[in-house]
Order: sequence, then structure tokens, then C-alpha cells
Amino acid sequence: MADNGANPIFLVVGSPAVGKSTTSRSLAARFSKSVHIPVDDLREMVVSGLRLPGPEWTDEIGQQVQLGRESAVEMAFLYHAAGFTVVLDDFWHDNLQNDYRRLLAHPSTRKILLLPSQEIAHQRNLHRSGDSPARAYIDEGIRIVYQQMQAHIPKLVAEGWVVVDSSSLDLEQTVDAILQKTSTN
Repeated sequence: MADNGANPIFLVVGSPAVGKSTTSRSLAARFSKSVHIPVDDLREMVVSGLRLPGPEWTDEIGQQVQLGRESAVEMAFLYHAAGFTVVLDDFWHDNLQNDYRRLLAHPSTRKILLLPSQEIAHQRNLHRSGDSPARAYIDEGIRIVYQQMQAHIPKLVAEGWVVVDSSSLDLEQTVDAILQKTSTN
């Protein structure tokens, strides 16, 4: 177990199909008392009127994304106060830093950007989605997110974000890299 007396809060972000949820769950498992909060799951709790992110960003999509993120932050703070290590995962979008400003200001927060090559993200989506209709939707999301992120990466690094290129790493190596780069092992 990676416990060292502290209970960090990890925010793991990236494009679709880069392994955010799988990595986050495995990262949380390294701690003796932890919770994984997949923010997509909170957004998908909407029973009627769900608006999924897509190429055309509407105010309604933005509102639902922001509500999911605000709910995740509240959950994170509740679990953190109870002594849990918290691992949230979410997709990158230009407004991410604003939506998570309270979480990002917390001294226990570790900011992780999973960034395998875009080609690897598309390959992982093919492996995950196969011939499903979701494949094209997710591939478009990958393309959009990588395009958005590129301009932000130098600034994110300067702000203390840890960038993990998991292109050639397996799951355990990716988690090891996160723990090593955040000095949490």
C-alpha cells in the first residue's frame, strides 16, 4: 500500500479512451482507505434530459458538466475529511480549471494529466469500442480534446500538473509513475 500518513486527493484528467477510469481505480487500490469518483458516472445519473459532451458545446452541456464536477468536489472533500485518499477522474475541457478551482486550490490535491500519444488513444478506443457506434463518437472526442489540450500543456506543467505519457506503460507502470511523480509512494 502507498499510504504514507497523508490522504491525497488526485484529479486524473485526459481525453476519452486514455485509461483515466481504469488508472484511477488502480491508483485508489494502492491506498488502504480510498474512494474512486468517476465524474462521468455522476453526470450519467441524470435520468431525463441528459446532454453528453460533443463537438457542439451548448450551455446546457456546460451546466450539466459543471454540476457533475461540483458534486464530485463536494464528495471529494467529504471523503477526504473522513481520512480517505480520493481519486477523481474526468475528461479535459477548456473550462476544467475553472470548474475545479476549489479542488485545485486544496493543498492535498495532486493534478494528473494522462497524455499518451493521440494515436495510442485512438488504438485504445478501437480495442475498447470495437465496431460499436460509440467508437466514432469517442474518436471525435479524442480528436477535439487533444486539439484543445495542446495549447494548455506548458501552462499546466508550470502550475504543477504532472503529465504522464502512458503510451508505452502498462496499468501498473502508469500508477507507479503517478505515485513517483507526485511523491506519494
